[in-house]
Amino acid sequence: MRDLQVSAGRSADTPSPAGLEPKRATSGARRLSAETHELARRAMSGEHGGALVPAPFGPDHESLQGLSADMQYAQALMLMCELAPLRILPGELVVGSATLREAAYHTTPGLDVPSTSHTTVGFDRALKIGYRGLRREIEDRLSRNGLDERGREFLRAMLVCLQAAGRWHQRHMDLLAEMAQQAGEGERESCALVRDALSRVPEEPPKTFHEAVQALWFMFALQRLAGNWSGIGRIDEMLGPFLANDLAQGRIALDEAREILAHFWIKGCEWTGAHDFGGSGDAQHYQNIVLSGVDARGQDVTNEVTYLVLDIVEELHISDFPIAIRLSSASSERLLRRIAQVQRHGGGIVAVYNEETVIEGLTKFGYSPEDARGFANDGCWEVIMPGRTAFSYRPFDALAILHELLGLSHEGPPCDYPDFETLYADYMAKLGEWVDEINLGADAAFVGGVPAPLLSVLVQDCIEKARGYHDRGARYTVAAPHAGGMANVANSLATINKLVYDEARMRLSELVEVLRGDWQGHEDLRRQILNRFPAYGNDDPEADAMMQRLFNDYTDLVWRIRERKGVLRPAGISTFGREIEWSKPDGGRRASPDGHHRGEALATNFSPSPGTDREGPSAVIKSYCSVDLTRVPNGATIELKVHPGGLEGEKGVAALVTLMRSFVSLGGLFMQVDVVDNETLRDAQRHPEKYPNLAVRISGWSARFVTLNEQWQNMIINRTEQSS
Repeated sequence: MRDLQVSAGRSADTPSPAGLEPKRATSGARRLSAETHELARRAMSGEHGGALVPAPFGPDHESLQGLSADMQYAQALMLMCELAPLRILPGELVVGSATLREAAYHTTPGLDVPSTSHTTVGFDRALKIGYRGLRREIEDRLSRNGLDERGREFLRAMLVCLQAAGRWHQRHMDLLAEMAQQAGEGERESCALVRDALSRVPEEPPKTFHEAVQALWFMFALQRLAGNWSGIGRIDEMLGPFLANDLAQGRIALDEAREILAHFWIKGCEWTGAHDFGGSGDAQHYQNIVLSGVDARGQDVTNEVTYLVLDIVEELHISDFPIAIRLSSASSERLLRRIAQVQRHGGGIVAVYNEETVIEGLTKFGYSPEDARGFANDGCWEVIMPGRTAFSYRPFDALAILHELLGLSHEGPPCDYPDFETLYADYMAKLGEWVDEINLGADAAFVGGVPAPLLSVLVQDCIEKARGYHDRGARYTVAAPHAGGMANVANSLATINKLVYDEARMRLSELVEVLRGDWQGHEDLRRQILNRFPAYGNDDPEADAMMQRLFNDYTDLVWRIRERKGVLRPAGISTFGREIEWSKPDGGRRASPDGHHRGEALATNFSPSPGTDREGPSAVIKSYCSVDLTRVPNGATIELKVHPGGLEGEKGVAALVTLMRSFVSLGGLFMQVDVVDNETLRDAQRHPEKYPNLAVRISGWSARFVTLNEQWQNMIINRTEQSS
């Protein structure tokens, strides 16, 4: 097999396929070169994702026989690094591509075992000490006592992984030299520039901004080659000091730095079109990036890289790296305005944390202030300590539990309760049983799981413990309970309390029979409940009081066991699109007391139920912030869909800035804002060829709208369209 998979291709002068031109910033800002735009167009068109190849070996390869699981993994990585096709395009400023098809399918190529996602590994630490520093740590651990044979074998497998990384690096260096020999003068200089940036890293710590960007990408791309889907983490904290030093020394200009970083961004969509996620959209590879916020000492890390990232996202509109920006009451007007300017172009790419709430919640949970200040996410939006956490979460449907308690999921006499408090107590008992069951499963989390020595190299304390990521090697092992359907549970409980007990308009058993019939013959009552009864998301004291009670009691149940058997259990609230799965006939949900038919996709994450939030985005934020969000240290998010018509000009920027400031001052935790109108979305449903790069925020990821199936598209359309 040739080393070179793609070293040439469609030139900048070749016409683009219809409709594949990347969306431009509507402000007209054009900072990046035509060559960079062409590279972006090719990647976003699916050209590279469609060119992935299967691993050229399988688990029966002779070099893998008779080895331990960890060493099999390490030797398989060596085969990947020796045999996987390389792809270096003319004009690229950053190189390294994960070209094996299995990797994009969440599988370790050649081994047919699951790979790892929902994590962010320690790229920051690897940049500081390089692969050489990591190798020395492994060798030092091997030289000391206290290791069993399993631990020694695991550490030796880590060393083989770093050796494989060196082989992959050398193949790229050789190919760049070959390309330079065959190229014209201009292309030869470009190859030399890239080769120089790659020559020392990531074996050694980078010295320049270009080296740092190349090192970060090359480490990330190797993880991807092996099928691991890690988040990137705090890219401006990692790269900002290198850029500041280069600028101070006169080695680089901001325009050059922007081009280099844009090529990093373009590389991130090389798997576009590679994998159909069953209707839930593309770009689900957990590549989240975190910007701004304070460092471990409490100092603001916002720097030129922060703003270069926002420039690139605005201009190229690449959604494959969802961005989460850490805000606080100290965030500058400049930063807030720049976020607003990018958000109003749509795409749902930029979301925001309120780091004050997050850090307070993490320290209450038990993390040190230094660790808490360094938070990022698992590549989605759940809060973790990057490079130190083996993370999993346990989702469940709190609404289906209520429906089961009411007797909606089975035949027999309908339930009845003499008063609301008795009903509520029984519901909380059922919820507690679910949390107990989740805790039993969490006791055995990350014990003897799949081998992952490559990933473990970048996770503290796997080297010192001589145990892998999936075998309790990480400093923190987390299995977080996540409740879904909270808005509809709160609304349903409030409806029952009002309709059955406060107003005595019907008995609970009568309401249950109505729900079993899916509201047949009771449409007037259903509409009255939907349109006139209090609902979460409207800054309504009655509705919010029910949510506060439900929220506090749920989090009390989870907080009963903060840690057990070495596993942390921080509470979270999420659905991550499961509201569609739960709405199916076998999904556990039935017609709901809050006025919804069976089969409807209801509230996402901690957002209001679609169509019930009638008082505008400020009211949504106030309801969301009416609970103490420090009680969910693993996260709870709201989504807002805002019509672009109200965000034009300076007034539109100011409106978004005000929204973000309110979110922070009221104690929010995580907010996703999508600026798009339903007319555009419906037109994209009818004419997908016109909107190939129209991105929308789904949950922790942004997907191109036309890659969603009709159910998922309708879920986005059904979100309440707010005006600013």
